[in-house]
Amino acid sequence: MPSTVVTAVPSAPGLFAPRLRAMTVGSVALISLLAFEALAVGTAMPTVARSLDGLALYGIAFGGPFATGVLAMVVSGIWSDARGPRAPMWHGVAWFVVGLLIAGTAPVMSALVVGRVVQGFGSGLLSVALYVIVGQAYPQELHRRIFAAFAAAWVVPSLVGPAVAGLIVEHLGWRWVFLAVPAVAVPAVLLIHPGLRSLGRSVTTSLPAGAATRIGWACGAAVSAALLHVGGQQRGATALALVGAAVVGLLVSAPRLLPAGFLRAARGLPTVVGLRGLASAAFVGAEVVIPLMLSRQRGLSPTTAGLVLTVGALAWSVGSWLQGRIPVPTSRATLPRVGLICITVGTATVALAVRPELPVTVAVLGWAVAGLGMGLLYPSLSVLTLELSAPGEQGRNSSSLQLGDSLFAATVLALTGAVLAAGSAPGPASYTVTLVVAAGLALFGALLAGRVVVGGSPRPGG
Repeated sequence: MPSTVVTAVPSAPGLFAPRLRAMTVGSVALISLLAFEALAVGTAMPTVARSLDGLALYGIAFGGPFATGVLAMVVSGIWSDARGPRAPMWHGVAWFVVGLLIAGTAPVMSALVVGRVVQGFGSGLLSVALYVIVGQAYPQELHRRIFAAFAAAWVVPSLVGPAVAGLIVEHLGWRWVFLAVPAVAVPAVLLIHPGLRSLGRSVTTSLPAGAATRIGWACGAAVSAALLHVGGQQRGATALALVGAAVVGLLVSAPRLLPAGFLRAARGLPTVVGLRGLASAAFVGAEVVIPLMLSRQRGLSPTTAGLVLTVGALAWSVGSWLQGRIPVPTSRATLPRVGLICITVGTATVALAVRPELPVTVAVLGWAVAGLGMGLLYPSLSVLTLELSAPGEQGRNSSSLQLGDSLFAATVLALTGAVLAAGSAPGPASYTVTLVVAAGLALFGALLAGRVVVGGSPRPGG
């Protein structure tokens, strides 16, 4: 019999293979820094406002960077597609670091707001450029794992960030919440630099047609997002006027920035972006209600109520880890659908904890299920975005994904705040309504999940 020679198929490199190791470490470190800063500032800002006598600018200190981040996501997508992700990455780090230094040395609250606005622009440039780098630098079979690492890099700071920020504020002073981060951000981007040099530039050297118009609509969305954020922190007629104007502005501008067919949930990328927004809105809308509900309705201390959110964050990490290691499902719709079903069931279960006869563990288990769903969902939608993007569209589509995420979440947060502020004090009815709405958003997404597939399921790994 003739001999048969079996040739071993080389396995795909891992995230820490020699040519990817520095880029993986640097990218994950940057994501962690963005997450830490976003969470730490919330802990430090009350002290900042007292120290700088800046309570009147408290709302814009959060809304300003959110707005510039929205604009920067669009700019970074256009820039990355036209010239490659290197320049947006370097500029993103520069704006981020300069903004932190301005904020950390601010003598008055208005200067701190300027720093926050600059920092937000840098964060938006960075977040999109990192997605494009994944699409260009990592083989497709590693996309699920690197996005799982990104998810963990965002979740871990949510566990320790507020506590660490509190210790920094208490023992070193609030300025170090801003000033300490550049010391890590610069080395992180230097780790990525060698890998960035190996990435080829886009064949397009000029900005695409319609780029200026798209940036104009992004400015409109940014202003609307700022109004939405500020309005969500107001009360009474002022809140209604600001939130109403913001919602109208977003309804006009956002569809011009998201994929064509987004409003009718067209198959493929429009539905992917829509699912990400619905999931984010559902999760965040419930997350802000849970500590309040458990503190006021069930008598838990703020620390104990906050631990429920920690359980959800840990479950999110577990879900991200699982989706990166299980075999690729036959249909690309499977993980998004399962994730959204988990969010639906988990959030609805949390709503049951409003009833005093049920143990608080019902809320803990429910939020763990919701967190698991987010872990399964988020990286899988990021992978799908790159799969459905031509090489010259990765930046635009990545910015659409993150833009939808941010705008959906901000809208639901503002509306949730309005519901909670409707009466003299939030009660069981307010909590139930907000949680049921959150579960309904996730259920709607689960029903649409099959539309992420275009003309049959994409091939696993390709």
